[in-house]
Amino acid sequence: MQRGQEGRNLEGMSSVIVVHPPLPGGGRHVTAHGEPLGTAYGLTDLIEYLSRAGLDVATVDLYDESVIEWQGGNHLVWGREAD
Repeated sequence: MQRGQEGRNLEGMSSVIVVHPPLPGGGRHVTAHGEPLGTAYGLTDLIEYLSRAGLDVATVDLYDESVIEWQGGNHLVWGREAD
């Protein structure tokens, strides 16, 4: 996991978290309001970024498209597979 920007509080914001298309080398950029949160290599990373951003990850539905916009694949697609 690569570190993203910390200290951003997204609680109460209505915009969508965007999980961008997989990168050629693996992983997916994650943004909120166009601000980078980091590069996720799986759901564990995504949950960590959402938590750092101030979201209550216990109540966030990762599969709700009104909350998270998945571009270039769903929650099972993270880019380059291990050889």
